[in-house]
Amino acid sequence: MPTKLMMIFVGLDFIFAGCGGLLLGFSLVSEQRMRESPRVDNVTENLLLGECPLTVGVVNAVFIFVTFLLSLPALFLPANRGWLRAQGWLVVICATFTLGIGLAVWVDTLQTRAHLGELWDNETPLIQSLLQQKFDCCGYFNSTAPPFVQDGTCINSLVAAQKGGCIGPFSSFANRYLDLIFTAAFGIVGVDALLVLCVAMVLQYRSEQERYRHIDQKNGLGGL
Repeated sequence: MPTKLMMIFVGLDFIFAGCGGLLLGFSLVSEQRMRESPRVDNVTENLLLGECPLTVGVVNAVFIFVTFLLSLPALFLPANRGWLRAQGWLVVICATFTLGIGLAVWVDTLQTRAHLGELWDNETPLIQSLLQQKFDCCGYFNSTAPPFVQDGTCINSLVAAQKGGCIGPFSSFANRYLDLIFTAAFGIVGVDALLVLCVAMVLQYRSEQERYRHIDQKNGLGGL
């Protein structure tokens, strides 16, 4: 009959695989969204996703799945410790990988205003116009620096001067959106840390069981 420790281990192992599925799904769906034609309702998210390491996320997810598959022998071989050790090291590598992704996104949030200014300058007038429509603003800092794009929101210079620049609402939205991404990444790292601890406890448990079997064999009990 499986012990509580093994049940927790199995549960965490499957949650670990689920985190890989979440990471893979988010990366693939995001890449698909970025190929859509820009609209008011998707322009901001697509710009921000374009700055995220989505390809690295896919690689990380694949590595998580490989680690999960390599952990299966440890589940079905109750006396084995080699597969468990391998799994533990692989989970540490996965956690480091995911932590790097989260830190990269987090660092971006520390330089949001400056980074978004460069992003705005590099975009086409169409994208700038969509951002103006989304946030009801004109220009990045204000209507003149850099010059606004004339559209349905910023009809003329007089109307544009009465509206604020896009820097405030754009950076606030970016911070909230990126906060969700790096928080999710750090949450996955937390699951990885719990799994590593559980692997260490299972290793200790199996080591003790092996020691008891050797003692029983020496006492002539046949390893029972």
